[in-house]
Amino acid sequence: MTETRRSHYNLPQFSLRFLPIWRRNFLVWRKLAVASVLGNIADPLITLVAFGYGLGSLLKTIDGVPYIQFLASGSICMSVMMAASFEALYSAFSRMHVQKTWEALLNAPLALDDVILAEMLWAGTKSLFSGTAILGVIFLLGIGLHPQSLVVLPLLFLIGMTFASLGLVVNALAKGYDFFTYYFTLVLTPMIFLSGVYYPASQLPGWLQSLASLLPLSAAVSLIRPLILGGWPTAPLANLLVLAAYCVGGFYVATILTRRRLLK
Repeated sequence: MTETRRSHYNLPQFSLRFLPIWRRNFLVWRKLAVASVLGNIADPLITLVAFGYGLGSLLKTIDGVPYIQFLASGSICMSVMMAASFEALYSAFSRMHVQKTWEALLNAPLALDDVILAEMLWAGTKSLFSGTAILGVIFLLGIGLHPQSLVVLPLLFLIGMTFASLGLVVNALAKGYDFFTYYFTLVLTPMIFLSGVYYPASQLPGWLQSLASLLPLSAAVSLIRPLILGGWPTAPLANLLVLAAYCVGGFYVATILTRRRLLK
């Protein structure tokens, strides 16, 4: 193994040089901020209204919780997941491959690790904006008006970073935009149905429940739902560890794969 290839597996080197990159992405996003946020909340909002009131008129409660509240507390996690994934996939790929923004950044006194870290943190930040907007809508519906909801925001940022890290792994492997369809179809969509967003995961067969408990979205829902409903998670440490493992592990793998792709 050559020295260059061996260096691909080095631990990421962190520095404050990621801040200008994060700021650059923020300034670009700010020009279209309203349209971006509205676009990110449109789908979960439609789902919340259609299923919450439509299906909710037939399915009144789940475990004593009105269905629209049950759905709202899961939809916010789904929204953060999708917003972070879109940013870490389509937007990051555009900057890396199409617009050559990463190439320009690497001509400055910046390291590739700085760029990857900035992309992950920016995707997490952008997903937090979307999650905050949806949380505001939920409040307008009279849901989640509890002190525990204050704990939701930092958790949404962690959830966003987790799915951003996973998205950057796929981004490093992609040859084109079409590749992302497989990730959304084969990974994210099944995860939504297995993680208790629309119905309790306890309704799944036993082996599927075991699988679902290991998924990052399931851990996110288990943390956020009780807080939105005015309670506290039953196993917060275990769920936080699941999210942290995916976040840290995904970021490290994304760093390795991106180095192998861009640093020959």
